[in-house]
This record gives sequence, structure tokens and C-alpha cells, in this order.
Amino acid sequence: MKRHAGNQPANLPEHAQSVSEVTARVKDELESRFADVWVAGEVTNLVVAGSGHIYLGLKDENALLRAVIWRGTRPTLAIEPADGLQVLCHGRIEVYPPRGTYQLTIDRCHALGTGTLEARLRALHTTLEAEGLFAAERKRPLPRFPRRIALITSPSGAAIADFLETLFSRWPLAEVMLIPARVQGAGAAEELAASLRLAGQLRPPCDVVALVRGGGSLEDLWAFNEEPLVRAVAASPVPVIAGIGHEIDVSLVDLVADCRGLTPTDAAVRIAADRQQVLNGLASCESRLRQSLLARIAAARQRLNRLAACRAITEPHRPLHQQRQRLTDTARRLRQLGMNTVQRLHDRLAAAAGRLEADSPLGLLARGYSVTTPAAGGGPLRSWQQAPVGSTIVTQLAQGQLHSRVEQSLAPEKNEPEQTR
Repeated sequence: MKRHAGNQPANLPEHAQSVSEVTARVKDELESRFADVWVAGEVTNLVVAGSGHIYLGLKDENALLRAVIWRGTRPTLAIEPADGLQVLCHGRIEVYPPRGTYQLTIDRCHALGTGTLEARLRALHTTLEAEGLFAAERKRPLPRFPRRIALITSPSGAAIADFLETLFSRWPLAEVMLIPARVQGAGAAEELAASLRLAGQLRPPCDVVALVRGGGSLEDLWAFNEEPLVRAVAASPVPVIAGIGHEIDVSLVDLVADCRGLTPTDAAVRIAADRQQVLNGLASCESRLRQSLLARIAAARQRLNRLAACRAITEPHRPLHQQRQRLTDTARRLRQLGMNTVQRLHDRLAAAAGRLEADSPLGLLARGYSVTTPAAGGGPLRSWQQAPVGSTIVTQLAQGQLHSRVEQSLAPEKNEPEQTR
């Protein structure tokens, strides 16, 4: 019996094929028949590889289909899938020969209905609201007259034209820096968030950031409900106004922004003051200022006229004359008072002199009286005992003196009291 190498059977049928050949046939057959296929299912086991590719599964109650989204395709998707999301995907079936597996290569992805998206939206809204990101007290006012505006939007959309036309018609002094970004599709939220961070780093700094986009479905606007963008708006160092979709379209970015415009046009209206209103206000201020100045000038003229008519101006010497008259009157009164005082003192002095003259010893001497004193000195003699016999005495007369020697001293009569010194 002849042995054959390996585990190969001794006799191979002529129609036998290798694994590669069979796999190639399967690949040709499947890829040709499933080159354009729509698949609906729930996303499961989603993994974003470091290369940027997304690997996931689509499942229903009975089966699981492996799928892949290549990195270059991600920006074109209407929505980026997430675990648990019901999606409708378009693509083609491709076979991977090294593993003998097949997968769906997705080139389009849409949410299947809005129920799942709305559930995710409500859950994220609850989380962010609990953190206080929607609180009114954290919102900042927009500058009244912005000079530099950072505009984040798609450069090819209609929203940019509406925004700029309205803005420049109202406030042509503004300087607008366009930061282009995708506003729809997978990865748009991250791109918009990066643009917001870039706007916050501009130098010189901008006064306000406008984040605008035209209308669309919930799926079209989904990027503005994704957490990375919402948190980037909340963290922006510059006030942010959102003008997304139509009035009925309310996204999480609208709620977290410092100001919400109902549309891109309304956002431009809220940012920019109306130039004509400003000019009218300036004209009104100019008129009021002119009237106020004229009124102040008239009041000042009246005060000057009153001052010019007062005596201090018309008769500048009158106060001096009045003061001089008062001084003259005062001097006259003082002089009269002095004369009266001198006269009174003179009269008093004359009266005192008269009294002194009446009591003066000289007056007594003039009337024939005399004063006798001892020649040796001493006071007037008042008693005979003060001038013993033989003593010399001096008698003062009205005219001259007499020097005498006592020859005899007589005592007074008994009935006459003796005066002693």
C-alpha cells in the first residue's frame, strides 16, 4: 500500500478546490450580489480603533452581522452609531479571506426613527442639568457693541450667508473671523468643539462666538446634542450665542449657550446692534446735550446779569464810602466820649483840688493860723509840756518863720482839757 505525504487523501476528485479558491468564489458571489444593501438593526459591541476605524455589530432577535466603518467614511455619515442605537445602514458585503468571515462595510448610517435618539437626548439632558450647565446664573451677557466675532459654521451652508448679510446690514463695523467646521455627521461634534477651543485662543481675543447652522431633522442636528460639543460650549472663555436650525429646533447647545438665537439670522440680530438705531440714539443724545448746554449757558448769563446789576459791580466804592463813614462816625463818637470823660475827670480833679485846698495847712496859715514845732525837729506842738522853758521853738506863718525861746509855760485851766500829743 502506497503512503501519501501529510493528511491528503490518496485520490483527490478532479473538481476539488482549495480553501482560497472556495473563499474567492464565495467572495465574488457575495460581493457581487450584496454590493448595494440596506440593513436595519441595533448597534452592539462598538469599538473605535486607534486607527480611527469603527468596528461594530448589527443585531436583531435572531442574527448578528459584523460591520465596519472606515476612518475616511466617518465624516460623511449622517450620524455616528453608538451601542443600543437603532440604525439603518447602507453599504456592501465584503469577505475577509484570512479569517473566512464576511462583514458589512458601511458608507451611510441613519437613525432608525427618533425614539432612540430622543431617549439618549433625554438622558444626557438630565445629566447635564444636574451638573448645572443649563442654569441661568452661569450665562454671560453678550457685548452690546462687539468688535470681533468668531463665526463657527460650515462655509458652504446657507446659514453663513444669512448670518453675515444680517450682521453687516445692522453693524458693519464688526470684524468676523470664520472658523470652518462640519455641522453634520459623524465626528462633527468633535470638530465643532475643537473650533470652539480655537476661538477661545484667538489674539486679540474675540468678543463673542456665534455657532450657527441651518434647519434639519433631529438626526441632521444631532451633532449639537452630543456631549463633547455641549461641554465645550459650557467651557468657552468667550460668550457663545447659538443659532441652530429653526425656532422649533431646540438642542442641548441652545440650552447651554449664553444666548440662544431662534435661527442664524436671529443670532446675528441678537449679536449686532442696529446701526440706524445707534445713530438715532446718538443724534438724540446730541440734541439733548445741545439743549442742556444752551440751558446752562442761559442760566449762567442770567447769573452774570444779576451780578453785573448788583451794587458791588455798579458802585464798587460804595462799600468803602460806607465803611469810611462808619469809621468817621465811630471816631467822632470816640472823640466826644474822650472829651466828656476828660471833662468829668477835670471836674472831679477840680473838686478834689478844692477840697484839698480847703483842708490845706497853707490855707489855714493864710487865714492867720500858724504851726509851731520844736527847733530840734519833730511834729507840731500840741501841749505846753512839749516845749519846756528855755527850749527853742519855730513858728511857721503864712509868710516866713519865727524862732522863739520859751520863757514861760502855763498849764491849761482846770475846766479846759489838756491836749497832749
